[in-house]
Amino acid sequence: MLTLASKLKRDDGGRTARTSAASDSTHRVSIRDRLLTKEVAELEANLPSTCKASFPDEDKLHHFQLAVSPDEGYYQSGKFQFEIDVPEAYNMVPPKVKCLTRIWHPNITENGEICLSLLREHSIDGTGWAPTRTLKQTLEQFLTCRPPSL
Repeated sequence: MLTLASKLKRDDGGRTARTSAASDSTHRVSIRDRLLTKEVAELEANLPSTCKASFPDEDKLHHFQLAVSPDEGYYQSGKFQFEIDVPEAYNMVPPKVKCLTRIWHPNITENGEICLSLLREHSIDGTGWAPTRTLKQTLEQFLTCRPPSL
C-alpha cells in the first residue's frame, strides 16, 4: 500500500520529509498566480482599444501597468498610467491600483490613490470587494467611472 510517508521517503532520496516539504513549497504555484494566468489572458483579450496592459516582468503577472487613452469625454486625448499590484491573498482581498499620472479626478487623490468602494476590502455601502469579482470586472468598473458633469 502506498502512503504519503513512503512516497515522501522515496522522493526524498535520503533527505528528511521536513526538508522535502520545504523545498516543494518553493516550487508550488500560488492560488493567486493560478487565477492570474487565466484572468490576465481574459483581460488582455477584452481590453478596449483605448487601454493597453504592459508587464515589466513577464514572470510576475501580479504586477503590471495599464495605459489608458480616452477617446471621448473630459479626458479625451489624455494619456494616463495606472499601476496594478495584486496581493498574495488575492481574490480574498482587492488588487491595489494607483494612478501614476497627475490628474484631477474626484476619485483619485493627489498621491494617485484610487478612492472607490470596489477597491476596498470593507465598505460602508456594501459595494466593496467580493471574492467573486475578477480582474477584468474590476477594471471594467474602474474604467467606466467618470467625474460628475459640470
